[in-house]
Amino acid sequence: MSVARFPPHFVNTDHRLRCLAQLRSKVVSLEKYIYLNGLKGRDANLFYDILLGNMSEMIPILYTPTVGEACVNYSHIWRRPEGLYVSIQDKGRIRDVLASWPNVQDGRIAVVTDGSRILGLGDLGANGLPISIGKLDLYIAGAGIKPTSTVPICLDLGTNTQRYLDDPLYIGVRRLRPTGQEMDAFMDEFMTAMSDVFPNLLVQFEDFSTDNAFRYLDRYRYKYRVFNDDIQGTGAVILSGFINAARLSSAASGRPLSDHRLLFFGAGSAGIGVAKQLLSYFTRSGMTPEEAKSRIYTVDSKGLITADRKGLQEHKKFFARADYDGPPLTNSVDIIRHVKPTALLGLSTRKNAFTKDVVKAMSALNARPILFPLSNPVHLCELDYQDAVAWTNGNVIYASGSPYEPVIHDGTRYEAGQGNNMYIFPGIGLGAILSKTRHVSDSMIEQAAVALASSLNAEEQAAGLVYPRLTRIREISARIALVVVRQAQKEELDANRYLRTLPDADLLGLIHDKMWQPPATQLVSVSRL
Repeated sequence: MSVARFPPHFVNTDHRLRCLAQLRSKVVSLEKYIYLNGLKGRDANLFYDILLGNMSEMIPILYTPTVGEACVNYSHIWRRPEGLYVSIQDKGRIRDVLASWPNVQDGRIAVVTDGSRILGLGDLGANGLPISIGKLDLYIAGAGIKPTSTVPICLDLGTNTQRYLDDPLYIGVRRLRPTGQEMDAFMDEFMTAMSDVFPNLLVQFEDFSTDNAFRYLDRYRYKYRVFNDDIQGTGAVILSGFINAARLSSAASGRPLSDHRLLFFGAGSAGIGVAKQLLSYFTRSGMTPEEAKSRIYTVDSKGLITADRKGLQEHKKFFARADYDGPPLTNSVDIIRHVKPTALLGLSTRKNAFTKDVVKAMSALNARPILFPLSNPVHLCELDYQDAVAWTNGNVIYASGSPYEPVIHDGTRYEAGQGNNMYIFPGIGLGAILSKTRHVSDSMIEQAAVALASSLNAEEQAAGLVYPRLTRIREISARIALVVVRQAQKEELDANRYLRTLPDADLLGLIHDKMWQPPATQLVSVSRL
């Protein structure tokens, strides 16, 4: 562009500050999202430079909670092509569609959604693409993944949500979703084509419906380099937070660390995935898998999940209780009194499910109850932070799925923890890419969780936090990438054997060196004609 097109003294100003002022002038969160989306389209390097310097402000806009609103309205706010759509109508030529991506050779990581279960908001169909875009922005910000190596994909398979099928502006295919063999055949062709077109790619599945999330993770996890963040990533970040929360709770009660008991409200893919990941908390202390499973209880919309319930979904059977033969327990307080949990975890997407009576019941059992209302976005959260602090007189150990502002109670300032998957998946992705692992193992996920739990610095520990501050995300991601690489090596999954020759300090330095930084974005001074 001609220099004369710029104001004469533009170079004497900081355009980043101008962009931030423009962003902050907007009151509505969705308008902030649209503005940032436009900025990235105009100048991606400037966008990422601003993001890295203002993550705590911008991440809630680019991802949860605002990205949920962006998805719901995506057909109406769409401005320009961003990611890659692969349609059910592309069956038989999916490889050609993938090969049309402009940076095929650079592709290292893809986030793939079919839009069928977006953040607890339901089946949004082709409107789900912002989830993949937002997740990859977090990979870039959190682990320094190079933007041109990212591939956001939405599988446009139709939608079962009638209002989208009736919406004249809906951007997806207008049909109901495929099931059974039709769906399996599409996914098989898609994954085969992904492996052919992007041979170095790590695939992250995101926001598939519960049954399909488990089904396709199990179907492909040992054949391709793939993981599911809703199941494995969420499980790992909550395991990490629980390790630290259990220490705080046991310090207050004198209860042994192995004596904790967990109650899950919500038994979808995220709930069961988290519960399975937390089994390792107990097995690491020496319990057998069966003993560990006995410490975990699950609840769905019908109440406590028991093995004698008729028509029980397959994924719910794992934690179904066989040691209860009384009448169905459906009341939350009655369930708490029966189970006597030390921790209550919410993945139900039921706003305010943790009522005052529920919180009081937990407080009656525990000096410092562990309450993790994890449903996203905020309007689906089971318990707001200010209520949790007030109803426990500040004794709660709390982490939510979405961010909350600090609360002042009786003159004391309390900070909410956020079980944000951003703590975990960027480091897992970076470690998997650098090690060139053949697949992502359960032990790699577990080691990532332990590394996150041990990453709190002295100030964060003194403040009683269960997660480190997000401003340290690249430092944290590097530590997680290190343990992921080492675990891949331990399991003989790594193809990059050079990393085996490096001591930990040198490998950590290499990881930091591999993190992408946006180049300088300021316009250089040029004499005007």
